[in-house]
Amino acid sequence: MRIDSGQLQQNLKRGLSPLYVVFGEEMLLGLEAADRIRAAVSAAGYTERRILIVEPGFDWRALAQAGSNLSLFGSKLLIDLRIPSGKPGRDGADALLAASQALAPDCVTLITLPALDRQTQTSRWFEALERAGVAVHAAAVTRERLPQWIAQRLAQQDQRAADETLAFLAERVEGNLMAAHQEVQKLALLFPPGELPFEAVRSAVLNVARYDVFELGAAILRGERAQFLRVLDGLRAEGVAPPLALWAIAEEARAMAWVGAATERGLPMAQALREARVWGVRQQLMPRALPGLDRPRVLAALARAAEIDRMIKGLSRSDVWDALLALGLSLMPAGQARQRGIGGRIPRSPRAES
Repeated sequence: MRIDSGQLQQNLKRGLSPLYVVFGEEMLLGLEAADRIRAAVSAAGYTERRILIVEPGFDWRALAQAGSNLSLFGSKLLIDLRIPSGKPGRDGADALLAASQALAPDCVTLITLPALDRQTQTSRWFEALERAGVAVHAAAVTRERLPQWIAQRLAQQDQRAADETLAFLAERVEGNLMAAHQEVQKLALLFPPGELPFEAVRSAVLNVARYDVFELGAAILRGERAQFLRVLDGLRAEGVAPPLALWAIAEEARAMAWVGAATERGLPMAQALREARVWGVRQQLMPRALPGLDRPRVLAALARAAEIDRMIKGLSRSDVWDALLALGLSLMPAGQARQRGIGGRIPRSPRAES
């Protein structure tokens, strides 16, 4: 079975599983989940622990041997298997399949993995582990969920904050959950239990946000001008190369153009989104954004992207980051009142460029 890391505590109260697999995008949540499992196993009397780390040259026979060579004194065993790469290889896949089918009594196996792509999650070895035990997904905390996550962490230390304070904290630590955890812990040291004053929090919290170029597209589709500017400024401050930011914005414009033209030709929206390779939250955002954009504006943005590319190559003296800001803002939805489509013939599709 698979559960979210937030459900693990309740799951452990129902008893131990012989197998746990912890994986996911958020390192902090993965570490906490693994620690929580180890603590529960220790509390249940599993006094012996064997740590196996899969590195180049690792002998997968060690996994089977660890489960079969239990202590002569009858102590219960925790096998702590760590696969930092997330790729066990052919021998590892066979060993994990075998282990999932021959779980030893008085033995709990904990397997920790990093984020896994869809192909790995549908592999025979991972699906076998998921069926045999509990797969704990340490999913990334999105920007929308971050204020609530911070509020929950504050509540654990008997503190609370107004929505304005939570939004401020989320803005300062966005994209860096480990830093968010540290800042919340710092607030427990600086302030007593109860309501946290906004001004005091503002003076105490550092700006430790980290940004991802893929957040530019989501901000464009939402029409969040302030967020787009904040992410763009953050990328610039972190030393991200301008071509990468340009690529992220231009890809959004190309996807808008392709999806708009395809739907006006009668293609179902879901199919158009797939063909334009629009995944994740963008699948929900793009259909809402398209009515606020017209075809000339999108095509003009693509032409402007080509100009910015020349700026980056030194063929123009304009400020590249100012141009990137103007480009992103030009793609913001103008509002739901405008219902003209962005259809028409688009020279090339995103698929053709991949």
